[in-house]
Amino acid sequence: MAGFPQISDDMGSLPDLGSMGDFGDMGGFDMPSPVSRMPAKLSKRAKAAVIVKLLAAQDIKLPLSHFPEEMQVELAHQLTDLRYIDKDTLASVIEEFLEELEAIGLSFPGGLEGALNVLDGTISATTASKLRKNAGFSLTGDPWERISDVDISRLIPVLQEESVEVGAVLLSKLKVSKSAQLMSMLPGERARRIAYAISLTSSISPAVVQRIGISIASQLDAQPPQAFTDHPPERVGAILNFSNSATRDGVLEGLDETDKAFAEEVRRNIFTFANIATRIDGRDVAKVVRGVEQDMLIKALAGATGEAAASTDFILSNMSKRMADGLREEIDTLGKVKESDAEEGMNAVVAAIRDLESTGEIFLLTGDEE
Repeated sequence: MAGFPQISDDMGSLPDLGSMGDFGDMGGFDMPSPVSRMPAKLSKRAKAAVIVKLLAAQDIKLPLSHFPEEMQVELAHQLTDLRYIDKDTLASVIEEFLEELEAIGLSFPGGLEGALNVLDGTISATTASKLRKNAGFSLTGDPWERISDVDISRLIPVLQEESVEVGAVLLSKLKVSKSAQLMSMLPGERARRIAYAISLTSSISPAVVQRIGISIASQLDAQPPQAFTDHPPERVGAILNFSNSATRDGVLEGLDETDKAFAEEVRRNIFTFANIATRIDGRDVAKVVRGVEQDMLIKALAGATGEAAASTDFILSNMSKRMADGLREEIDTLGKVKESDAEEGMNAVVAAIRDLESTGEIFLLTGDEE
């Protein structure tokens, strides 16, 4: 366009500037007399600054962060240099702006990333990955925006396999909460080395950070799509959680014989009624009890034997004395519970705990807490 910098269709819907009449209160443009008049001949950059100021006065926020840094700086300078302009000059700038908008038939995104965003969902992930790989470091856009949305499970391999310097840049660019979660999933020595490497990142140039981001984004894009969101030990553990104890013990014994390491991973992902005493905070017992039907709770507490009996004592000792005494009376009245009924009740309690955990209302202890 002749009079204005290129307009992006990311700017969203614009107000009907042509219907503003004499423009009324323009957030600072309708100044009391006498008004210091700017020359009628404004530069292209000054005109752009006028439009930005006008839209800002109408609470329309433009995505200026997507513009090159030098353009953002120049816009700030133009806004600093401008003071007041009269209504005739403002009307002329708006009229020219509208004429140029009307002359646009269709605008296209700049750079490969913009094109891939348009095609998202219509071309395969493999094709998109090849396009990014072939583009190399000429890739435009901010790769860190894509990386920040990637699931933590896909970022862990990057932290484990790449250099500690790359890991330091990655954690520095992510949100603190996400970086903290990633750090907690690393082995202690690796986490310490990356933490120290972060202290050395102050001298890294933006260009290097951009290249690292492009490299990580390319790796992530090259990963084949996952059919399952959970890892195998988590899936097996979730199934065994609600299997009867005989089945669970038999499966774990078999896994011990074929793949002991995998069996240990599965055990870490199993949470049963017997784990309540060591992995539930006593202060959360009331929430758990409220989420279980009374008859199911009684069956679980009455039918728990062996290691699971400790969880019955734990639950009763972490509630009010009146409620605990009432439950003990009902347990005594119920008498001996069939194994199948006890399993059903304990599974109901475990299901309630899993629901509370998934919504963030409670957190399972690791078993290592003092």
